[in-house]
Amino acid sequence: MKVFLVFLSIVLTITFSSAQWDPHYASNRNVMVHLFEWKWKDIAEECETFLAPNGFAGVQVSPPTENTAIHLDWLSTIRPWWERYQPISYKLETRSGNEAAFADMVRRCNAVGVRIYVDILLNHMSATNGTGTGGSSGTVSTTYLNFPSVPFTTEDFNPYCSLDWNSQQSIRNCWLVGLPDLNQKRAHVRDMQINLLNHLIDLGVAGFRVDAAKHMWAEDLEYIFSRMHNLNTNHGFHANSRPFVVQEVIVGDGIYMDHYTHLGAVTVFEASRIMGQVLRGHADINDLRYFSSRFGIESKEALIFVDNHDNQRDGGLPLTNHREPRIYKIATAYNLAQDFGHQRIMSSFYFSHRDQGPPQDASQNILSPTFDANGQCTNGWVCEHRWPAIRNMVQFSAAVKGTKAENWWTGWNEIAFSRGNRGFIAINAKDNGDSTNVRLYTSLPAGIYCDMSSGNKVGNSCTRKTVTVGSDGYADIYIPGAYSNEEGFIAIHVDAKL
Repeated sequence: MKVFLVFLSIVLTITFSSAQWDPHYASNRNVMVHLFEWKWKDIAEECETFLAPNGFAGVQVSPPTENTAIHLDWLSTIRPWWERYQPISYKLETRSGNEAAFADMVRRCNAVGVRIYVDILLNHMSATNGTGTGGSSGTVSTTYLNFPSVPFTTEDFNPYCSLDWNSQQSIRNCWLVGLPDLNQKRAHVRDMQINLLNHLIDLGVAGFRVDAAKHMWAEDLEYIFSRMHNLNTNHGFHANSRPFVVQEVIVGDGIYMDHYTHLGAVTVFEASRIMGQVLRGHADINDLRYFSSRFGIESKEALIFVDNHDNQRDGGLPLTNHREPRIYKIATAYNLAQDFGHQRIMSSFYFSHRDQGPPQDASQNILSPTFDANGQCTNGWVCEHRWPAIRNMVQFSAAVKGTKAENWWTGWNEIAFSRGNRGFIAINAKDNGDSTNVRLYTSLPAGIYCDMSSGNKVGNSCTRKTVTVGSDGYADIYIPGAYSNEEGFIAIHVDAKL
């Protein structure tokens, strides 16, 4: 009997871990968007009125756990975005809304086939003394810690030590930028975190983005993840479905993605660097052709993104973000057209300095996005996911789901490929104003297609440009240069055929 129980435990662990690579998207959807710092009620409305109608598969939401309300003297009345990453309790009470609003958002988004993924904080608690967004208190020093609303006290944390990036022991046990480091080897810490994850799962979330996973021991995360509930079938999930897990792992310092891929997917920051370098002309265009071979992990283990809430502020690499619309849309189009990994796109707010939080009113309440006559966000929100070229590439990604990238062509900072016989994209990333004018094999059936970079298919006509594919599968591809008002790519797919 003892041998059987040990065997059963091993089988269950393998089952739990392997299942955590599946994001549980609706069958005809394929892309997640990070609605950074949005309120829960606004996300619910966006799911119903925009995301579901345009084929989005899921939303990554900002941390829902109560955080310390932080007021920086030099920022005066503006709260920093990173206060959301300083939890003071495990109550679901933030500037995005309370638990009732969170539960309502999850229910409404699931009802229209849009899944919710929670940015979750397990590595640490707040580094700041004060009061939380739900009224909880926290006391923080290097020798005494008390978070009574969880509760966590000093013995639940690793002793204070300054982080040494040359030591894996230090990276996992010391205090990241002064944040009190929780000791997940303690039963009480594990129990509180398992309870939090399971509460969110029971509310209907589909999975988690685990912040600072690199700074926790993989065996501790495995223990916690293996004890998560199955997804809630009342929210449309299949029986015995496991939560999707993506772990923030920034490689380096002796730590690699495959230290964590047996537990779920990981964030591939290297992909941001490669796309930024290539599309700025600083690296060979063929780096995009052989993109999937660069990372040493399987497609299901990778979360791929052009930018995220951290690196769009901190940079340090040849990245791109919403401040450079042309190249940013090209990079996003490439990411949503290529066939490696889970794709996530960013939806931001404008900021003039790295610490600036989301748009707020005079009482420091987060403002809801408003929209102009063209459906684009105003009052401080960028909303890249609503940009027509990006929105249409989400639909492209859905149309080509399950096909492979093939029929590659490269020129001078130009690239094109098909997705099976369902889609085709060509990109002109040249920065000298030269156009792309070439005849290429698309693999698509003969016909007239609406170009997704410039317009839409409405009824049996296109609102903007078209591409004609001949009986031989070839098409004449023309993409204006960088100084035009046109996008730097064309994209066509079978659902956009007249």
